[in-house]
Amino acid sequence: MDIITELKALGANIDEAMNRFMNNKELYQKMLLKLPPNIEKLPVLSLIETGDNEGALANAHTLKGIMGNLSITPLYEGYTKIVDLFRAGKPQEAQSVLESILPVQEDIVACINKYC
Repeated sequence: MDIITELKALGANIDEAMNRFMNNKELYQKMLLKLPPNIEKLPVLSLIETGDNEGALANAHTLKGIMGNLSITPLYEGYTKIVDLFRAGKPQEAQSVLESILPVQEDIVACINKYC
């Protein structure tokens, strides 16, 4: 198995990503390498837990963009819901969605770290 196959199995839309990255697998992998550090420096859950909903919203919005650019579909969809819930004034529901996608996020980060 390789990173592309494994990411596809985790729900990433690899066909869309390859189209966006002009079928340049090396460039895509280079951009994937930036995902784990970005996730670390853009916390969402800890900000929600401390009541910093504005900070959590800002970080979730940034992560949504990153996931969309990389076509990491399950996380893009999750962060989209989180952003929408924050904007609707529903931080507890946003936290619930976040907690539901964190295992997928951990699997994707582990996959990236394994291959890149």
